[in-house]
Amino acid sequence: METIVIKIGSSIVTTPEGLNETVINRLARDISALCDIGHQTVVVSSGAVAAGKGKLGIEGPISDINIKQAAAAAGQSSLVWAYERAFFTYNKKVAQVLLTRDVFSDRRRYLNARNTLKTLLDFNIIPIINENDTVSIDELKFGDNDRLAALVASLICADRLIILSDVDGLYDADPRRNKSARLISVVKEITSEHEKAACGTASQCGTGGMSSKLVAAKMATAEGITVNIVNGNSDGALTKIFDGSPIGTCFEPSAKKYCARKGWIAFGIRSKGRLTLDDGASKAVTSGGKSLLPSGIKSIQGVFDSGDAVYCITSGGKRIAKGLVNYGNAELLKIIGHKSSQIEGILGYKYSDEVIHRDNMTIL
Repeated sequence: METIVIKIGSSIVTTPEGLNETVINRLARDISALCDIGHQTVVVSSGAVAAGKGKLGIEGPISDINIKQAAAAAGQSSLVWAYERAFFTYNKKVAQVLLTRDVFSDRRRYLNARNTLKTLLDFNIIPIINENDTVSIDELKFGDNDRLAALVASLICADRLIILSDVDGLYDADPRRNKSARLISVVKEITSEHEKAACGTASQCGTGGMSSKLVAAKMATAEGITVNIVNGNSDGALTKIFDGSPIGTCFEPSAKKYCARKGWIAFGIRSKGRLTLDDGASKAVTSGGKSLLPSGIKSIQGVFDSGDAVYCITSGGKRIAKGLVNYGNAELLKIIGHKSSQIEGILGYKYSDEVIHRDNMTIL
């Protein structure tokens, strides 16, 4: 049996008038069926803003962030109550979980969130997760519930992430504009061609498009998680995934996956700067499994403190690693290009010989 995260887009559960409770009831039926055969299921659901627009008497897109947050606050209660009613029909209980970005940036909060979700699953309760839109401006701007779902999948060490969209999966071109576009059934590795094909496919109701779904798939598969993108408007879509019927696009997990901590560094915590490495340091980090020393750093960008995450890039600008620094940007400006033995003489103290220890670094 699998631990599954199911991301449900706004275009699936809402209409211009508000929530589509017929669809929510159908999804509750299918998800309950998965639970009944032993799968542990977490739901990441969009739709709060769309649901709240009706309460506020608003039509059309919302550009004002304050109004959008008010709509999210008004709609979230309606959204979770619709799920509560729907799952009750199938003798299932749900719990509302609202997350903010800092849950994934702070290691202690990250582990607390994991423990809470796993405890809910142990009690056979289905978590209904959404971004806490009323206080999280960034996520409202970028419509990142696809990314949130991938982070949640990593958080609970899920086996599978299912993204329910309003298209059948990943096509080699935009099917709304190109009638000859072909569905890609299986993706073994996400390439630049896939990313190019995903551009320009944003849904009309939601703010995320296929590009954001591809980013989520890239994140999840890197951690050994199978990803399915399927049309949530198709009746029985979830059942078809598990009975072997051809449906949507399946992204196969990477053969080499990150451990939990390095997955958190790669995707959970936000980067606050960049370190440009010389050729020797780039090779030592990527091929030699070495820590990053100050002598190998050519320049830095950003404002960060000890313990923050930064990207390591080549002199050509390619991201090769991400890690937690032992020194802040002001300290690094003084010691880059110098040997580790010189750190204490320059700063008057030394936290570590390494700027980033290999245990706190993920190769990208």
